[in-house]
Amino acid sequence: MDEGSLDDMACESCPLGNTAWPPQSGESLEAEIERYKLGEMQLAAGACLLLEGAAAPHFYAVTRGVGFRHKSLTDGRRQVLGFVFPGDLVGVQGALLGRMQHSVDALSDVGLAAFDRGCLPRLFETSSTAGFAVAWRAAKDECIQDETLLSVGRRTALESAAYLLALLHQRACATGLAPKGRLAFPLTQQHLADTLGLSIVHTNRTLKRLSQMRLIAWQDRGCVILDEAGLLELAGWTGLDDRT
Repeated sequence: MDEGSLDDMACESCPLGNTAWPPQSGESLEAEIERYKLGEMQLAAGACLLLEGAAAPHFYAVTRGVGFRHKSLTDGRRQVLGFVFPGDLVGVQGALLGRMQHSVDALSDVGLAAFDRGCLPRLFETSSTAGFAVAWRAAKDECIQDETLLSVGRRTALESAAYLLALLHQRACATGLAPKGRLAFPLTQQHLADTLGLSIVHTNRTLKRLSQMRLIAWQDRGCVILDEAGLLELAGWTGLDDRT
């Protein structure tokens, strides 16, 4: 991505929303976003936004759609590290450290607000509101990473899949991406397998079991959540505090 692909968009038209930011951020935070934003860009489903090992001149806020972060071994085996939804920041790691330690791809068509990496130090120096918002978002992301690591390390395959689908459903609901319980992005069994560290065969069997329990209905490149409370109970997880 380069600056030539950026389109101007006023902050009031930018669909970042307030759901992924601290409560009572209000107009002060919106003004700071507008102050530092370079513009908007669109990314097609399947495209790579940030590549592991590459320099990162920009960082981004997701404004529309869903993406995912991942790392790969030299033989091509992939670990999905997490999914990103509207309001999430991506590329901050590369902006601060110089190079990305993971890749970020678009799962669906994605809209992005771009920021120059040089604005991060200025943001913390000049705006306590925006600086706190970035730190708050990082803390929320860390909570999700903690729970996901617990799934990979200690939950059973059935419990782990229940957790991940409940998490994705809650995040999708908070951002308008789960109409009537259907996850409105092309999630595949391979994405789930690569997130949970399972084989595709084991993942398929696990999803069939969740379907038999009437907790989900797996469809081609997608999933309908039938019983979120049942998924939460199975996973032994209380869910996100504020659906962000």
